[in-house]
Amino acid sequence: MEQSKRNSPHILAYVMEIDKAVRNGEYPNASKMNKKMGWEISRATFGRYIDILKDTFDAPLEFDFRKNGYYYTDSTFFLPQMMLNEGELLTLSTILPLLDQYKNTPLESSFRNLMQKLIQMLPDSITVDSALINNEVHFISDPVTHLEKGVFESVLRATKLHRTLKMEYKAAQDTDFQQREFDPYHIICQKGSWYVLGFSHHSNAIRLYAMPRIQKCEIMEERFTIPQDFSIEKHIDPEIGVWGNSGKIFKVEVEFSKTLKTFVSERIWHKGQNMKENPDGSVYLSFETNQLAQTAAWILSFAGNAKVLNPPELKEQVQLAAKKILKS
Repeated sequence: MEQSKRNSPHILAYVMEIDKAVRNGEYPNASKMNKKMGWEISRATFGRYIDILKDTFDAPLEFDFRKNGYYYTDSTFFLPQMMLNEGELLTLSTILPLLDQYKNTPLESSFRNLMQKLIQMLPDSITVDSALINNEVHFISDPVTHLEKGVFESVLRATKLHRTLKMEYKAAQDTDFQQREFDPYHIICQKGSWYVLGFSHHSNAIRLYAMPRIQKCEIMEERFTIPQDFSIEKHIDPEIGVWGNSGKIFKVEVEFSKTLKTFVSERIWHKGQNMKENPDGSVYLSFETNQLAQTAAWILSFAGNAKVLNPPELKEQVQLAAKKILKS
């Protein structure tokens, strides 16, 4: 008779002990582990734990009929000894709504499957209330762009393998797709939209491609090497955005009205920011960035409660945008 659920270890504890016995060269099976550990598990239950090792952790397990037990075909394999408590589980559950930004990519289903596997390994005394995941925590996400099937997989694989991509791409100002060859260096997600930064053979320069504008993406045999002097910070500012980069770094200086003092002061807008409160209650903020277009859009989002002090180029962009709004 198997141990009662109330007194038995949880699934991960069984799996860890089996892994340890395999690595120690004990060739474990159900009866050996029952004798060693004082368990009372059946052969079928032991088989399920073996399946967890194989399916969840990709353990290279094989059965040796002569020694009547399991062994690893790869002696370097080991099972990471990770345990989750209830608080950690609840933290993981709140992450699920954030998966919306991974829609149209293989990452969404992979993350959800991982979460379910973690839940299954927890003690029987812990129950995950679906209301926690669906109702208690809510994230307002940005609109998600649509990717053609297979594009994300190809771009991700080519980036990992340093292989050139052959694709059809339509720039924002174009009406038709054009054939391109592209060396993907780095993948970026900004506000629900996916981009890939790399070397364009067509332009003979570093370019940023929006993945929703890619179709018929194919990984070529040709391999590439990322230049040693390549730096992602030269092309984007991870704190601000990816578009409108002239390459030049500007010192941005902004003054916020005193009505926004609390709202502005309680946030970190840029990792290199300098913030101070003025005598009249307004707030001064400065930081350096190469993303003037994105910064201008950010300034406009404050609906007139943010005034650009410097640089002149940013002030001009904001003024032109405001004039266009007034004309519409």
